[in-house]
Amino acid sequence: MLLLSLYTFTLSVLIVDVQQKHKETLRVQTETLRVNTILIKEKVKIFQLVDRYAELTIISTVRDRTLVEHELLARGRDHEEWRKKHLRRELEKIRTDQLFQSSFSKRKSKSGSSAAVSGVPGIGKTTMVQKIVYDWATGKIYPNFQFFFSFKFRDLNSINCRINLRNLILDQYPYFGNVLGELWKNPVGLLFIFDGLDEFNDRIDFADTRRDTEPQSMCTDPEWWCEVSDIVYSLIQHKLLPGCSVLVTSRPTALHLLQKAEISIWAEILGFVGDERKEYFNKFFEDRAVAEAVFKHVEENEILYTMCYNPSYCWILGLSLGPFFTQRDRKQQQVPKTITQLYSYYIYNILKNHSREIENPRDVLLKLGEMAFTGVSEKKIVFRNEDLIKYNLQPSQFLSGFLMELLERDDSVQSVVYTFPHLTIQEFVAALAQFLTPDPGDIGKLLSETHSKGDGRFEIFLRFVAGLSSAQAARPLERFLGQFLHQTTCGVIDWVKEKVEGQIGNMKSETGKRNLLSTFHYLYESQNKTLTQATVGSVKTLTFNELRLTSIDCVVLSQTIGLCDTIQHLDLERCLIQSEGLKRVGPVLHKCQALRLGYNNLGDQGIKLLSAALRNPDCKIQKLELYNNALTHCCTGDLACALSTNQSLTDLNLGNNKLGDSGVKQLCLALGNPDCKIQKLGLGAVALTNSCAESLVDALRTNQSLTDLDLSVSNLGDSGVILLSMALRNPDCKIQKLSLWNAGLTDSCVEDLASALSKNRSLKDLNLGSNSFTDQCALALHHLTLTCKSLERILLLENLFSPTTKRHLKALRESRSRLSVIM
Repeated sequence: MLLLSLYTFTLSVLIVDVQQKHKETLRVQTETLRVNTILIKEKVKIFQLVDRYAELTIISTVRDRTLVEHELLARGRDHEEWRKKHLRRELEKIRTDQLFQSSFSKRKSKSGSSAAVSGVPGIGKTTMVQKIVYDWATGKIYPNFQFFFSFKFRDLNSINCRINLRNLILDQYPYFGNVLGELWKNPVGLLFIFDGLDEFNDRIDFADTRRDTEPQSMCTDPEWWCEVSDIVYSLIQHKLLPGCSVLVTSRPTALHLLQKAEISIWAEILGFVGDERKEYFNKFFEDRAVAEAVFKHVEENEILYTMCYNPSYCWILGLSLGPFFTQRDRKQQQVPKTITQLYSYYIYNILKNHSREIENPRDVLLKLGEMAFTGVSEKKIVFRNEDLIKYNLQPSQFLSGFLMELLERDDSVQSVVYTFPHLTIQEFVAALAQFLTPDPGDIGKLLSETHSKGDGRFEIFLRFVAGLSSAQAARPLERFLGQFLHQTTCGVIDWVKEKVEGQIGNMKSETGKRNLLSTFHYLYESQNKTLTQATVGSVKTLTFNELRLTSIDCVVLSQTIGLCDTIQHLDLERCLIQSEGLKRVGPVLHKCQALRLGYNNLGDQGIKLLSAALRNPDCKIQKLELYNNALTHCCTGDLACALSTNQSLTDLNLGNNKLGDSGVKQLCLALGNPDCKIQKLGLGAVALTNSCAESLVDALRTNQSLTDLDLSVSNLGDSGVILLSMALRNPDCKIQKLSLWNAGLTDSCVEDLASALSKNRSLKDLNLGSNSFTDQCALALHHLTLTCKSLERILLLENLFSPTTKRHLKALRESRSRLSVIM
């Protein structure tokens, strides 16, 4: 008994020693992050994992494959909103240390837990696995697991003979020796990780139950010799070491193989959502100022920002943009402003570091671009070996900068396929090929044919083509690819000019507005000032109302207006640009005379931006519509300050915003300023009450410009109107049109109003509709119409008059020929 106890104690100490050694081994293996890239000369960069790892968003389910395909095709801020809404509404976010919590389990099992985590290429599956192993080795997560064993399927491909689980582990971790026998006794403390199911050469079909009945495939003992696929199958199905846990990662293309498996937890990596993008760039750059500058540049470009859900794309952007914010010799160069310029620099990096590896990079890029163009035409993003052969392309280190290799299964056959890292890179290479071909033919005809497709598939391609006609975008590429054909560049510019001129004046339909906006994108990418002024320089009105505009649309619009001094009227009503869009277009708004910005949810922050335009000494804004923009009293201070100095604005509509009494009082301070030029002011439905009446009276006493005042849909009430009458009584009052529609009025205020207006010589239009007037005030209203000689129209709709009183009031038209009474 003593010997048995001593043996048991010795064995326990040995297991603890092996565990410590194992953790230290895993820590050393996982503490650094190796990044392979063709964009730099070193080809391999090594970082500390904790310094570079940014948290990914993982959700506790797996989406339909069509949603994942949408991931590769979507662009713009709409895509980001789609992801956020999907996450909030349907999907539960989980941390990596929660993958084996029972609360996330979809299938309960006493024999163990198997988890499957999927994600699109480059989303960070392998790095996530590395972080999980590192955190366990350093004692941060999963203390309930005694040992971790991590395998990559691509490494398992090299095993071409039968093997058992013992030797599979000992091949990687020989120090386990004879301890493994003891570990088998407590499988609950074991976690097996298999990374990259899509890269496994052998097929594991969990729908095939023959593995459970055929002796050569059965693997229920870690000492039994069998195929690697049998070992993986048996661990996931809990037939081997029942009670242990298994984690499998895969791209969506191979996920269907696990549909019939004993998977208790399904999860998917969405990548970076929201602030996680910013965290990545903060870790990518040691200098926080550089990180913020790069991220700001990315955030202002819709396509770049969308790409950043994927860590691989973030890496590309960091490498491409970083030098412009870090290297002294680049400070004099202009940071890429357009998406074309940025992609040109991305290709330039590949050419700079690896063009010597291939004899004729221009010829290779031409062929690659032709294949890419065919893919865009056929909505094809995956290419096979036969596609490469068709275009006489050979896989190489140079070519791998453009194409990623993927493994794809078709029944039992596995083959290598290729895809561009992002759909926009495919579109860029397709556009680049147009400038490399020695015989461009009729480039205008080609562009017109692609444009006429009308389904949007060539939209980004056409922007890239327009962009590559710019010397700034072409210059870095021409250093390695030779001069772009002048004939092609001229043909592209002529085509853009024709398209823009063809859309000018076609702004009535939604299609016409959208097409015009697309042509503005071509102008923006081309950065051709002369072309923009030649095509848009005589336009006076731009109308995009009811067409939803993204922030990048507003950037494009801003450049167009900035280069053209003729645009007087800009209608962006119901375009939902919000303050983000306004920030982009704001710097040029002072050039316009009339701005319609209603229904844009600008918020108080938006008014701060507009106030800056109003304070501009060169401001030409005369009419400003801000109806229904979620404004509050918090913005009126900035607006009042701007109105006090602005010399152009005469028409301001702030209706249907919650300014309240405090907000209106601040505006009254500006109205009382003798220099204020406002002639027409809309304050309908701004939540004002009789508390602000005194401020209105004070403003009207000194104001010499206001002629049109809308105070409808308010709680001004009788007491408010009685106070307001004091201002109207003033013979110098300039008000010609006054709306008190639905202002909470009763018979009690009509006498005061009539008395005041008997002295007024300016009022022509009075709206008293939708109040609580009755027959009792009919006499006072009659007196009002007789004594206010300037009155030409009075609206009394939707009051409580009897039919007799209505007939009597309508008869007033006969006594005053110029008076219109509307009942």
